[in-house]
Order: sequence, then C-alpha cells, then structure tokens
Amino acid sequence: MVKIIVGLGNPGDKYTHTKHNIGFDVLDVLADRLDISFKRDKTFISDIASTFVDGEKVLLVKPLTFMNDSGKAVKPILSYNGLTADDLMVVYDDLDMAVGKLRLRQKGSAGGHNGIKSISEQLNTQVFNRIKVGIGRPKHGMSVVNHVLGRFDKTDNEDAEIGIARAADAVQYFIETNNFNQTGNQFNG
Repeated sequence: MVKIIVGLGNPGDKYTHTKHNIGFDVLDVLADRLDISFKRDKTFISDIASTFVDGEKVLLVKPLTFMNDSGKAVKPILSYNGLTADDLMVVYDDLDMAVGKLRLRQKGSAGGHNGIKSISEQLNTQVFNRIKVGIGRPKHGMSVVNHVLGRFDKTDNEDAEIGIARAADAVQYFIETNNFNQTGNQFNG
C-alpha cells in the first residue's frame, strides 16, 4: 500500500513561504520530522520525498507545475503507483478560514482554489482527502492575488506556524492510523 500526500504551492524562490505555499511548508515540516529529503523528479514534475511508515510507503509530493496545473503532476503519480483518489491527501491554503485554522474534508467543490480545481478535473472526482489550512482574508483593501502570494505579517506569523505544525501533526496521525474520519475528529477546528 502507498499513501500519496500532496502539498500545494508554486515553485521558485519568490513563492517560498507565501500563504499560497502553505501546503509546501506543511510537507517540509513533515519531511524534517521523518528525516527525509525531497528530490526533483522530472518525470512527475514534482519534488518527492519517500519513506516507509509501519511497512507502508509514503510519498510526500510538491508539484512543480504551478498551482493552477497541480492535477497534471498528481494524476500521473497516482496512475504510476496503481492508486486512485482514495489513496490521496492534499494539503492547501484556504482564504475563508482564520489564519492557522484547520479543516479536514473528504469531498467538496474547489471553492475557488485553482489547485484543487485542477486536481478534481484531472482525477474526474471531487472526492479525496484534504486538509485546508486557513490563511485569512486580505486586509486593508489588498487584492486576493497579492494576499495569497504574500507572506504572513508579524501579527499572523505565529498562528500560521501553529497551523502548519498542526497540519503536519494531522498528516502524521493519518499516516499512522490510516483513518481519515478519526483524523478529522481529532484535528478539525
């Protein structure tokens, strides 16, 4: 059995630690905890780190396709490993939740998130495990684009760090229990 954990973000230094890259940040924390490193995989257009947890292979995947085309990286990885959307967990940012807040869901619309829209379109389903990490709404008339592509300010930074750590905890809990409903009960809210 293989678990695919995908963190969404955009490649390149200018996007590092931006709000839209919170999925990458969660996977970086998890890779550090599991003492594994990401390697560039040109075939799957992703940075991938792999390990075994209780005899089960776990792949941490950061697509390098840019957010709007995330599904173009996710679908081939699932296909290559003989997996379906049931074996997938996606970690990403959510504008409509307070900074650092978590929401775990197994299905739903993209809610305006282009990375989720791309994955749903490529996999032809809206049913897959997700962890949304709140990044809050734009402040002081800032545009949505500038907000998601910006970094957290000092007032939100601590809540963001707590949310990233809790999301990594949730992924770890899911990997160990193999039970998404139980994970949701433990970490939602």
